[in-house]
Amino acid sequence: MPRASRVMRQVMDWRAAVIAGLLAGLLALLLRILLWVTVTGGSFWAPFYQSAAILLGPNSLAPVDAPQIGVVAVGVLVHMTLSLFYSLLLAFIIHRWGLVVGIVGGALFGVAIYVINYYTFTYLFPWFFPLRSWLVLATHVTFGALAGGIYEALERDIYVVEEPTGDSTSPA
Repeated sequence: MPRASRVMRQVMDWRAAVIAGLLAGLLALLLRILLWVTVTGGSFWAPFYQSAAILLGPNSLAPVDAPQIGVVAVGVLVHMTLSLFYSLLLAFIIHRWGLVVGIVGGALFGVAIYVINYYTFTYLFPWFFPLRSWLVLATHVTFGALAGGIYEALERDIYVVEEPTGDSTSPA
């Protein structure tokens, strides 16, 4: 009997996914701060407090001019953790598809995250309901496009050998 050929399968590049998540998360946070301050005239610290409210509750959303370092740290931790989680999920979905699909698919993924977060999770976190806006949507789309694009730009071609199933290697 002829020996079955081995199959090569490309696997996700975890290193690229982590880097993409951290970079896209940082850049999306900076965009959100910039838009928040310039469009709404709100506090520079508000996006940090909004992220922190996921763990600390609605009391952490009180307006501030001088930041409470603990709340800001929690906000950064929550934002970056979610960015990392979402980028790992996105990389799992888009890997092997290339840069254009990474960017466009990532942008669509950002829309999906926005819809899920602000139209379903607001039942659990009702204090986020007023944050539904084009500004937050724009930052989610930007995050997704950046995460997908950065991942695809950094992705290394990593393959694993899959042995064929069945007993085709036994001598005849």
